[in-house]
Amino acid sequence: MFGSGRAILSLRESYRSDLRSVKQITDFNFVRFHALFDDEVGIYGEDQQGRPVYNFSYIDQIYDGLLANGVRPFVEISFMPNKLAAASLIHPFWYKPNVSPPKDWGRWDDLVAAFTGHLVERYGIDEVTQWYFEVWNEPNLDFWAGVPKQDTYWELYDHTALAIKKVNSRLKVGGPATAQAAWVDALIRHCAEKNIPLDYVSTHVYANDTAHDVFDTEENIPRDRMVCRAVDKVHNQIKASSMPKLPLIWSEFNASYKNEPDVTDATYMGPWLADTIRQCDGLVDLMSYWTLSDVFEEQGVVKTPFYGGYGLIAEDGIPKPAFNAFKLLHQLGDERVRLDSDFALLTRREDGTLVLAVWNYGAPEREGSPRTISLRLKNTNVSHARISRVDSDHGDPHPAYEKMGSPNYPTQKQIQGLRQAAQLPAPEEQQIKNGEFKLTLPANGLAVIELK
Repeated sequence: MFGSGRAILSLRESYRSDLRSVKQITDFNFVRFHALFDDEVGIYGEDQQGRPVYNFSYIDQIYDGLLANGVRPFVEISFMPNKLAAASLIHPFWYKPNVSPPKDWGRWDDLVAAFTGHLVERYGIDEVTQWYFEVWNEPNLDFWAGVPKQDTYWELYDHTALAIKKVNSRLKVGGPATAQAAWVDALIRHCAEKNIPLDYVSTHVYANDTAHDVFDTEENIPRDRMVCRAVDKVHNQIKASSMPKLPLIWSEFNASYKNEPDVTDATYMGPWLADTIRQCDGLVDLMSYWTLSDVFEEQGVVKTPFYGGYGLIAEDGIPKPAFNAFKLLHQLGDERVRLDSDFALLTRREDGTLVLAVWNYGAPEREGSPRTISLRLKNTNVSHARISRVDSDHGDPHPAYEKMGSPNYPTQKQIQGLRQAAQLPAPEEQQIKNGEFKLTLPANGLAVIELK
């Protein structure tokens, strides 16, 4: 699952091209975005007598486009249509979403029910039961203006969940979609006490969130440990709750919630992603990387290809090292083999091939140094290694970009050169003698090795 900005962007060809590219390397199943109910999508209006008018034209184009490319919607229900809002409470994002509660809860219920019913009518109940409906986005931050925040969000959640279930009880609804791994245990208690539907829980964390915000401590939790510490916290809250089997969906995560070019645009992401997979495996049902593409406008129109955007693909369809890290990590097998290491992950494919990921993690604020890894294989007749890499010399367009003078607006020829520079070279072939071989990784290098 991937996140991807806001709903209306999915109508752009650049968005759909990036979606297809990420689908090709990961075969991901779901995509999530904000602002499905914003005025630019046109779902809600009122006639001259003030009566609600619904328009599903852009909704249909948005979801038709996803499904045509083999991706299902993870339906985040947000934000408030201006004519339905109790007040003009505008979030500072560039596209100005209204984060107000509704002026009339009955009209909100009717909108949610009409929207959900339309989806079932258009796509069929057997299809839509495979989707997820999520109530709002990060209501514990400034994306929700209800006062007090938690109590008014419970009201929003209750109304929305009941309206969805009224259409069909088989539909899946959840929340609280909070930032900083908050409110999950409280939402479970609320729904249990009030008998409100809750099919899964969702929340978010970023690797540069603070321990104070996530754990209410003053620890200094490093960037490579924060995400899975938070996942473990919520996993344990669910297990200790009255609904211990609820699925956990992490509907946003990344190494940074800021625009940090030396993090999200850099080779740093390869080791960080691999180690996050190693730590989080088994604790969560779905994780949604934020985001698949830099077709993204929360801070405004993109001004330069590499600005620290969250996406795997930069402006002009230029793959970043993170794109290539996902590409390599999706070569891993689907069975994990126990391995006592904090910089390696061993898997087995269905055909018995062992696939090993190894990395040389270095914090972005440090320069880092190369690392030589010795591999010794026991009780196997493996004799050959096929090594694919992501590092500053493999799958990173930055050296070529810098050689061009780092233009804000590359020419078509330069764009083609950057796309070519981002391509992964052919894997290296290496013989394994006596079950042993060595591999040197540069700082923030990632290698995925097929062992045959």
